[in-house]
Amino acid sequence: MRRPPRAEVLGAILMIAAALCGCGRSSTADQAAPAPATSPSVTVSAASLRSVTPAGTFVGRVQAVNTVNLVSRVEGFLQKRAFTEGQPVKTGDLLFVIEQDTYQAAVDQAQAQLASAQATERNAALVLQRSQELVKTNAVAQATVDQNLANQGTAAAAVRAAEAALEQANINLAFTEIKAPIDGRIGMANVSVGNFVNQATGTLATIVSQDPIYVLFPATTQQVLDYRQRTAKTPGAGSNPVVHAILPNGQEYPHAGTVDFLDIQTNQAADTLTVRAVFPNPDNWLVAGQIVNVTVAAGEPTQTLTIPQAALQVDQSGSYVLVVASDDKVEQRRVKLGPVQGPDITVSDGLKPGELVIVEGIQKVRPGEAVTPTPSVQSGP
Repeated sequence: MRRPPRAEVLGAILMIAAALCGCGRSSTADQAAPAPATSPSVTVSAASLRSVTPAGTFVGRVQAVNTVNLVSRVEGFLQKRAFTEGQPVKTGDLLFVIEQDTYQAAVDQAQAQLASAQATERNAALVLQRSQELVKTNAVAQATVDQNLANQGTAAAAVRAAEAALEQANINLAFTEIKAPIDGRIGMANVSVGNFVNQATGTLATIVSQDPIYVLFPATTQQVLDYRQRTAKTPGAGSNPVVHAILPNGQEYPHAGTVDFLDIQTNQAADTLTVRAVFPNPDNWLVAGQIVNVTVAAGEPTQTLTIPQAALQVDQSGSYVLVVASDDKVEQRRVKLGPVQGPDITVSDGLKPGELVIVEGIQKVRPGEAVTPTPSVQSGP
């Protein structure tokens, strides 16, 4: 049999190798081909109009209506503490007892002195009566009667002095029992049982009233004047504005307060007036000394554009939001803000009703980028 020429064999081998290399390159290229890009998903909420009452926002401090610092009015060793620190107390509740033996002895002594003075007075009155009878028969001189009259007056005065001394002794004895002068809550005891106390010791404990409670905040003289002029033009407007408090955790305090006092003098350094509002405090959510934000209604409700606070971003140039346009691309929009309304915030410029602002996924997108918007649960369909 005739063998094929060597050139033909070599050509066949090269053709087969080229085919195999081509297949390998095609497979590798298919594996390395990138997957088609997808738009990031974001959660959006529509800017909407709400009925909002114009209000001024202030920073206030809670203050008890009544605060009493308990001090000792007599001296002695502290014998008993009759309360648990932090507990509610009622007027008349026994709180501290100072050793009473010395003061009880003083009462007993004063009673004995009063009894002696009363006996002396009775005897002086009898002597005077007898001398007045005898002087009629010239059995005694008139001078004797006059002396007996003076003695009887001195004895009567001694009785009154003894009565006063007994009353003071009883008062001092009563002061050994320190009782609550108001309803409220008592704080920590500053002196423990067994220590010697007197007026110089200072505050033994403090009681603060709880319900109602005050919130004091500063308002500028212009704000006060604007409010007065506005209410003067509104028939039937109340003279005491309604005040709402925002708790430190961001929640609105459930009970509204009313302004009951406006300071009569301006703080000249800040041109402000101190405003005092009184709030019900049945659950003791407001605590004396606490700082809260307060809003004061300043007019009639108006339709105002609002967005969730979660959509708000801030940089060196101010506040902005990311808006998803009709072509699903992101736009950065500068906005002017108004008062906070719970979880939302009012917008006075920069947005229109119905525009979609991003509330979740803000960190994943940039202006000009296409996104896949999903309505938030709160915003509804």
